[in-house]
Amino acid sequence: MTDRPRIICHMTSSIDGGLHPSRYTDSPDGTVKDWTRAYEALHDRLGADGWIVGRVTMAEMAKGEPQPPRDASGVERPFLFQARDAAAFAIAPDRSGKLHFSKPDIGGDHVVVLLGGDVDDAHLAELAANGVSYLVSSTTEIDLADALATLRRELEIETLLLEGGAGLNGAFLAAGLVDELSIVVAPALDGGDDSQRDRRRRRRAEGQGDAVAARLRTAGWRRGAPALCGKRARLTVWRPRKAVTRHRNKRR
Repeated sequence: MTDRPRIICHMTSSIDGGLHPSRYTDSPDGTVKDWTRAYEALHDRLGADGWIVGRVTMAEMAKGEPQPPRDASGVERPFLFQARDAAAFAIAPDRSGKLHFSKPDIGGDHVVVLLGGDVDDAHLAELAANGVSYLVSSTTEIDLADALATLRRELEIETLLLEGGAGLNGAFLAAGLVDELSIVVAPALDGGDDSQRDRRRRRRAEGQGDAVAARLRTAGWRRGAPALCGKRARLTVWRPRKAVTRHRNKRR
């Protein structure tokens, strides 16, 4: 047994690999709402203890404004967990402390922010005052493996859904921290032209592509294999009026 939670990368993808449904083309076999419902149903069925998204996505949900504290003395490091008995956790990395929250939960799931080691005490004091939990890395960059181990040890988190974009998911893959893939394949295309997609992918994958490729080669995954990482893949292919889930084990 590892000292970190099990990580399931749970995503929706277009046929050509786009991750953002707002850019998908129209389809005669359903709408964005249809496969979003399939995605959310799987999210619930997976029964995880929490979920992880990137900073930009979390900012859209947090809807907070900066609230500088009057007194930033006495802040707790390296972590402050304010709802250890929460039913579920909403987790986001925020290396430089740019996220602000209007409340300590997202849809009832308690917020935990992962921060870089050089974050200001004033920002930690703001998070604490708003009831938000946080975990500060011992290094400037967030040590994902160490953060996950702390979440398991301190909050007893056993399983997390990784629901980020290419950058965050790639970082977890490059670090060898993804145990399972769960992908809803929508019958639509990304909608952007090739040059736009290529630019987006280059930006998101910069500095990670070689590491991910090396990790997959080391793990023995072949091109076209049903899973890319870990021991299991969960592929849900959307069809009119129903979604069919297939489980594939790693090929030896």
